Amino acid sequence: MIEMAAVLGVAAVALGMVLTPGPNMMYLVSRTVTQGRRAGLVSLSGVAAGFGVYLVAAAAGITAVFAVVPGLYLAVKLAGAAYLLWLAWQALRPGGTSVFAPAELPVDGTRRLFTMGLVTNLLNPKIAIMYMALIPQFVTPDHGHVWLQSLCLGAVQIAVALTVNGLIVLGAGGIATFLTARPSWLRIQRYVMGTALATIAFLVATDRARPTPA
Repeated sequence: MIEMAAVLGVAAVALGMVLTPGPNMMYLVSRTVTQGRRAGLVSLSGVAAGFGVYLVAAAAGITAVFAVVPGLYLAVKLAGAAYLLWLAWQALRPGGTSVFAPAELPVDGTRRLFTMGLVTNLLNPKIAIMYMALIPQFVTPDHGHVWLQSLCLGAVQIAVALTVNGLIVLGAGGIATFLTARPSWLRIQRYVMGTALATIAFLVATDRARPTPA
């Protein structure tokens, strides 16, 4: 049996993470702005599939490998932090562009949109850290099957993430139009996102949480 405190804890963590800039948000917004809401929603379905992969891995106890091989977990964490720093530099560097700025991108078909959403999520260090180190902290072995608790708590994270990301996709076009008409706001948004990504990278790299075996 899962305690309500655990459900609320995972929901709060998931909400905080999905509202901070990251690869998923950047990909969904850029694809929606350049190709429309349908493309954004198809991409979101790929992101959802990526969440499913992490959920199954967590329930199967695969993430426990990182608990018994700390060096591997550290390598994944540092690689994720480095990726976030690269994204931050893309936003903050001289001549960098905002994720909401109009850009010429090739029109992708449904299959590629889905695949890119899936790959982007699988390579998202924030999601990897959540399933490897954060959600396991809310699992209590004394309360029953660990795999079932992992499934339920993972489902809470997915519900929160998909709801927020869906709202972002639906509102991306309007936000882009608003910011494009106000260049100074577009620059501010770029600096805020870049700073947030750099901050998250630092927190990921210095976080002392560790995966716990199932």
